[in-house]
Amino acid sequence: MSALHRFRGGRGLVAGLVAAAAVLGVAVALLPLGSTGAAGAESGPDPVPCGPAWVAAWRTSPLAGGPADLGGRTLRMLVRPQATGSQVRIRVSNRFGTQPLRIDAASAAEAGSGAALVPGTVRPVLFAGAPAVVVPPGRELASDPLAFVAQRGTPLAVSLHLPVEPDRVAVHPVALQTSYVSGPGDVVDSVDPAPFTRAVSSWFVLTGVDVLVPRAENAVVLVGDSITDGVGSGTDRDDRWSDALAGRLSGGLAMSVLNAGISANQLLGGGVGEAPAARYGADVASVPGAADVVLHIGTNDLAAGRDAGEIVAGLIDYADRARADGRRIFLTTVTPSTAGAHGTPSAVVQREAVNRWIRTYGPARADGVFDFAAAVGDPADPTRLAPAFDSGDGLHLSAAGYQALAAAVDPARLTGSPCLAADDATRVLVSAPR
Repeated sequence: MSALHRFRGGRGLVAGLVAAAAVLGVAVALLPLGSTGAAGAESGPDPVPCGPAWVAAWRTSPLAGGPADLGGRTLRMLVRPQATGSQVRIRVSNRFGTQPLRIDAASAAEAGSGAALVPGTVRPVLFAGAPAVVVPPGRELASDPLAFVAQRGTPLAVSLHLPVEPDRVAVHPVALQTSYVSGPGDVVDSVDPAPFTRAVSSWFVLTGVDVLVPRAENAVVLVGDSITDGVGSGTDRDDRWSDALAGRLSGGLAMSVLNAGISANQLLGGGVGEAPAARYGADVASVPGAADVVLHIGTNDLAAGRDAGEIVAGLIDYADRARADGRRIFLTTVTPSTAGAHGTPSAVVQREAVNRWIRTYGPARADGVFDFAAAVGDPADPTRLAPAFDSGDGLHLSAAGYQALAAAVDPARLTGSPCLAADDATRVLVSAPR
């Protein structure tokens, strides 16, 4: 882990600015806010490394999916990077496959409307210098760095041509983002949406996008279940609580916000997808810039009949692992529910016991606690969601509810990105040939 990830004085002054960098024909200039001249480095050493660095700008946690009629077709996955920089690299996954995964061609471009691409922005993605790659079973691979201007919050389209149907495809089924699959053929470079005949609500194969930022930035990983996944919020509206949190972080508190939620996931295993401890390596340990983790999980464990003692032990184990790995870890109380097994008298009693432990002892076992249950509970009946925050099923949150979760996070508790400190504010001017 870099010294930046271990740095714990994330909100102090950072001396100096990083001079302009030119990478593969892409110019990146850092200018103080309000300045029109070239940035110049001040004298004196920086307390942390503040040069260009890779940061994970988008991630998703995949599941094992069966055949999805992808063979011979082109996937066009749409994502929103959480960082601005001059190069990108993508991650493709065959984590669950038993056969090699073939990708014959790939591209990255600025997304237009629907499956269209912005003309002039399409760039080929290479792997070890070649346009094609074979991903071995059980593996994920990163592409070569690609000269491409990524803008925080601007949709990026990654297109992949799969010549053969994967036997078990890595998929995130609750993307809440429309992506596209073409008819037969390699159309990774097509800016025209016409070849893309099928809209899908899942992300296939693509599991990550990294961005080379001009000043080192950190990331916070949100680990959880369907509430972190964003169930109850709108498709293509980017109103999950991860999106709301990203909108609250700026200046030295800015971080790339990564969503590692899996619907129906359980802390202790037995639910859908790998338990958080089993996917820790992919979700956190191997993620560039991942300095902080917010763990919001447990409601599905309660519905499955787990008791408070088991859940608390699981929270302690996860927190201990993250802290031993040099990360900051934040625990959250479990949000209330009246839905089915989530709202039985037994589940309510156990949930209150878990939340009581988190509020009382959590601060000593983690780097902080965020009281999500209090943020969205009904003041008249804390065992249920406040009506304005209920999506309608008694379990998942509305867009307003997800905003309330994000508002319960104190950004000052997070590591932030010291090189972007608000009292040394900079803006990134990125230009590249079209």
